[in-house]
Amino acid sequence: MDQNIHFACIADIPAILEIYNYYVCDTAISFETEVPDLTAFTERFNNIAACYPFLVYKENGEILGYAYGGKHRQRQAYKWSVDVTIYLDKDARGRGIGKLLYSNLFDLLKKQGFYTAYAGITLPNEQSVGIHEHFGFKKVAHYNKVGYKRDQWWDVGWWELELNTKRNEVPEDPLVVNEL
Repeated sequence: MDQNIHFACIADIPAILEIYNYYVCDTAISFETEVPDLTAFTERFNNIAACYPFLVYKENGEILGYAYGGKHRQRQAYKWSVDVTIYLDKDARGRGIGKLLYSNLFDLLKKQGFYTAYAGITLPNEQSVGIHEHFGFKKVAHYNKVGYKRDQWWDVGWWELELNTKRNEVPEDPLVVNEL
């Protein structure tokens, strides 16, 4: 992994939550309307990090962004698919941090045995669409006016990326992140 990228730990959660706070309070990028409290966010982190990579980008001890994988859907047959999420500090965008985070995340997800990654993007959002398409994501769905936030209706697009193009006839279960 890049020297500035690390697996997130409990001590990182307040900084991660501070980054997320901006997207909840000041944008429609997250459809949450209230920032989760530290306890709820810690529980969310623990649930994700138990199975999936949850990465942070640190520079001079400061977290400037994070990315993680997560369960795509509840049904068992979806277990080879993963949703991906990335958030950067609003003042750290445009520096290549997102590309570093995603490069490392996708490498880990491939090693875990996931076949397909999905990203849901509130639209319009040229930066998010741009980074996803940079990595080869293709738009596969568009939900019109699916979320209401900040006094207006928002669309959501879904993008798909094949992580492992060679599919085994009988795939092995994906590894949990600590088995890598």
